Amino acid sequence: MKKNFWLNLAMLAALAALAAGCSTWQRRETHRANSLYNYLYAGQPGHVDAETIPVLSLPLRVGIAFVPPDSPRSGGGYFPSSDAVLSENQRMDLMEKIAGQFKSYPFVKSIEQIPTVYLTPKGGFANLEQIRSMYGVDVMVLLSYDQVQFTDRGLLSLSYWTIVGAYVIQGEKNDTQTMLDGAVYDIPSHKLLFRAPGLSKVKGSATPVNLSQQLRQDSERGFQEAATNLVATLKVQLEDFRQRVKNAPTEFKVVNKPGYTAAAAFGEVEALLACAMGACYLWTRRNCPS
Repeated sequence: MKKNFWLNLAMLAALAALAAGCSTWQRRETHRANSLYNYLYAGQPGHVDAETIPVLSLPLRVGIAFVPPDSPRSGGGYFPSSDAVLSENQRMDLMEKIAGQFKSYPFVKSIEQIPTVYLTPKGGFANLEQIRSMYGVDVMVLLSYDQVQFTDRGLLSLSYWTIVGAYVIQGEKNDTQTMLDGAVYDIPSHKLLFRAPGLSKVKGSATPVNLSQQLRQDSERGFQEAATNLVATLKVQLEDFRQRVKNAPTEFKVVNKPGYTAAAAFGEVEALLACAMGACYLWTRRNCPS
């Protein structure tokens, strides 16, 4: 009887150790995200933008803000974390770089960096209209991010649902996958004007001893690389947008605000060249004998 008691106790101890081991080595993913789709279209599955023609009143007043974070995920092997998410200084630095891209265009009058606290989770365009009233902005650059850190091997992936579809990126042990997304909206028409994504993949090589510290450093590096990539992409998309507005009058309507006297807001160089050619022609007619 006594022998069976100790045998049963040993088996229970072994099972407890096995269960603890399974818990220790289960799949772990640290996930940090804020979703533009959830902010704008919460409760609207399958949303499709209405066919509208935005009226761009020049010069534009542009606002920049990060959308509010999503609620933490739980279960399914996810371990949400608030550490190493973009700090306020990092957010301000990124917004300043984006503002610099817009400032290079004469059809932009001002750039407002708007704190996230003024954006309500799932606030949608009603919230953007409030921001428009508060700051007087016409266009909003909405920044969102999605970062996943994998700490084991397997068929793992970052699946980020954007307003134009899903991105799926495969991951391996200690990988850090980061996406930053900048979507530019005309507030009155609710029209997406253009977007600029930034991606980063950091390959990890941490040991169990320094895993937490290394993952934190990889997270920060991932955000920095994605931000640099986003700014570079934004520069290209801004120029493409300028050309589309100039060449596709059926997609956009451009009007000048009172006091704004630019000859052609999205074609300043072309307008100046035309004026110069006209002036040269008149001078030739007046000063050169026929």
